[in-house]
Amino acid sequence: MANSRAALNLRNGLSIPKPKSTSNIFAIGTDLLRNILFLLFLLRWTRKSVLQIRGRGPFGTLIDAYTSLRRLSYAIFLGLPGVRTQVKSQVAETIKKLEGKLVPRGPGVSRYLTLPKEAWNDQQVSAELEKLGDMKHTRWEDGRVSGAVYHGEDSLINVQVEAFRRFMVANPIHPDVFPGVRKMEAEIVAMVLALFNAPPGAAGVTTSGGTESILMACMSARQKAYTERGVTEPEMIIPDTAHAAFHKAAAYFNIKLHQVACPSPTYSVSIKAVSRLINSNTILLVGSAPSFPHGIIDDIAALSRLALRRRLPLHVDCCLGSFLMPLLSRAGFPTQPFDFTLKGVTSISCDTHKYGFAPKGNSTLLYRTAALRTYQYFISPDWSGGVYGSIGIAGSRPGALIASC
Repeated sequence: MANSRAALNLRNGLSIPKPKSTSNIFAIGTDLLRNILFLLFLLRWTRKSVLQIRGRGPFGTLIDAYTSLRRLSYAIFLGLPGVRTQVKSQVAETIKKLEGKLVPRGPGVSRYLTLPKEAWNDQQVSAELEKLGDMKHTRWEDGRVSGAVYHGEDSLINVQVEAFRRFMVANPIHPDVFPGVRKMEAEIVAMVLALFNAPPGAAGVTTSGGTESILMACMSARQKAYTERGVTEPEMIIPDTAHAAFHKAAAYFNIKLHQVACPSPTYSVSIKAVSRLINSNTILLVGSAPSFPHGIIDDIAALSRLALRRRLPLHVDCCLGSFLMPLLSRAGFPTQPFDFTLKGVTSISCDTHKYGFAPKGNSTLLYRTAALRTYQYFISPDWSGGVYGSIGIAGSRPGALIASC
């Protein structure tokens, strides 16, 4: 009997915990996961806020916040039912007025919206082309248009027309079919590289214009940062006077854009402001030689030193400067360093269709090394039609434009 009581007391004294139910374990795990996600969210936005304040400063951050709030409020306002209808009506009216100015209409103007039932002969085509050329227009022939026409005189145009005729069907995407075009393209790039004092091992490509050159420079920098540093939220820093093509690149390639003021009287980018904005997501610094709005050359030498110190690519937009910039010193004009003689400059865009007097649709993008150029390539090895590769945005390209460059 005593033993039975002792055993009972022992059982009562040693309480064995019951195992927790599966639902309790799941609830604890869910809470833990939620807390981790919240902590990551908090850290992410804390980091973004710190970088924003460090880059823009407290006052600049307030201005950016105010600008964003104002844009959001304006967008909401424009979306209101009554306002939206009125805005659509005004936009439609404006478009109609623009079409009236830009689309020729009236007596003597024929519009061809479908293929003719009978083919035109050569004389009809020539007559129509002459009529189109004689339409009322701003007289660029008298030198009254700035930034639109770069004219190399009639003798050059005649040579270009002959080159265009000879390579009318050429396409550099098929170098085995058109080896002459491939040779000319390589020589064009080599000549422009030499003008900009490129080092041994430099490389480049021809493009359809300055915009594509800038787009590809940004694309290359983005891919380089992703491949080498794992950057998934790329950012680039540009002067607020830089060409709008950088804004296009930011929109196309999902790159956050930081614009730095170019205050008077120099209208050159503030190097200190650029330096403050650099962080681990920065993929590219940009300078203009010169800028389109003011014709001012940014302090490329200072940007080069900054790029070297922070180990970042630096692109110099010389599309407008074209062949004038590298020849200024030879012509006896004062200038400043801006090309590959500066160690920090990694890429340069130069429009051959401006002061190189090539036909529209010609530009070059130059890289300090061939390795940098590979980041803009696209290759699809498993396409059902075979291996497909291109050097840039375009696949097929007009070999005639390369020949007439």
